[in-house]
Amino acid sequence: PATMARGPKKHLKRLNAPKHWMLDKLGGTYAPRPNPGPHKLRASIPLIVLLRNRLKYALNGRETKLILLQRLVQVDGKIRTDNKFPAGYMDVVSIEKTNEHFRLLYDVKGRFQMHRITPEEAKFKLLQVRRQQVGARGIPYIVTHDGRTIRYPDPDIKVHDTVKYDLETGKVVDFIKFEIGQLCMVVGGRNTGRVGVVMNRERHPGSFEIIHVKDAAGHEFATRIANVVIIGKGNKPSISLPKGKGIKLSILEETALRRE
Repeated sequence: PATMARGPKKHLKRLNAPKHWMLDKLGGTYAPRPNPGPHKLRASIPLIVLLRNRLKYALNGRETKLILLQRLVQVDGKIRTDNKFPAGYMDVVSIEKTNEHFRLLYDVKGRFQMHRITPEEAKFKLLQVRRQQVGARGIPYIVTHDGRTIRYPDPDIKVHDTVKYDLETGKVVDFIKFEIGQLCMVVGGRNTGRVGVVMNRERHPGSFEIIHVKDAAGHEFATRIANVVIIGKGNKPSISLPKGKGIKLSILEETALRRE
């Protein structure tokens, strides 16, 4: 009989888990399913995968829980005890006890990288503006890529711009307009993780706008505007980048690097 689905899904099969978590195929039937949170399921990574599979601080799920319940791990300056909390792009993961701070960024293969940053840099993050609206009683606000609502933003801030957000005060410190000549990082599609300068913006009313990007090695590629996040004015990044600086190497160049 055709039974109705009751409520949200609670499981995630191992093979259906996002590829960039890099879980082995045979390590069980299931994978940790991220709880609902600031990032989408396919564009996030649960804390349990970060602590156990990436940082290797725990051997199993039980140890991960023990670490989290000791309130040792912060995401964006807030203590998170949920082992399935979805951390996503630009999130700052801090572990006070080891004095480590990581920013979640993509490498050129489209996988999340725990990029080590200084305590100074861990105080802010860059947010891409997804929506800009006027709410109740005429209060303008913007919504960012990680689900934050920021009220009374600078009137010059528009959709697709990037704001520099202070995690301690919860204020917007600075913003970078979406313009030609700005440095950007691609966060979706085939070119995920690549960093380059915005060369050109093709407007297609009613369809997807296409952005042409040129990286530091001179390679050009194009992607949809939704996949592009501005990370710096001109060609100077506002955040430190992981090694490789977001330049995609050809297979031959990669092999040469490995040989060295």
